[in-house]
Amino acid sequence: MIDVTIYHNPKCGTSRNTLALIRNAGIEPEIIEYLKTPPSRAQLLQLIERMGITPRELLREKGTPYAELGLKNQSLTDDAIVDAMMAHPILINRPIVVTERGVKLCRPSEIVLEILPAPQRGEFRKEDGELVVDKSGKRIA
Repeated sequence: MIDVTIYHNPKCGTSRNTLALIRNAGIEPEIIEYLKTPPSRAQLLQLIERMGITPRELLREKGTPYAELGLKNQSLTDDAIVDAMMAHPILINRPIVVTERGVKLCRPSEIVLEILPAPQRGEFRKEDGELVVDKSGKRIA
């Protein structure tokens, strides 16, 4: 059995495309709708550490209270940024995918191909029609 987890927002096209790429590899992931079930602080910190990024690099600006909360201020500590994400999960960028091969913020969605433990099973097009994987399961460069 292959374990894959996606921190997902079904209203986000990138998140939907990432989920579809996972399924195109024949994997049914654990889907965590993180706006309904946010990660704990410890889980969020672990995800950030495993991705090898800073909390600021995980911040989502568009469609969030980023500006209102003054999160552009570069003097804010990592703890302050994580506090904001805990209070407002919409600030957590998505989708985050966890596999045995690593953890990635999958923006753009095809980044998920770097960590999927199974190959693509056929052609894949994003919702906008962009061809990402050809009919033989090979990623388009």
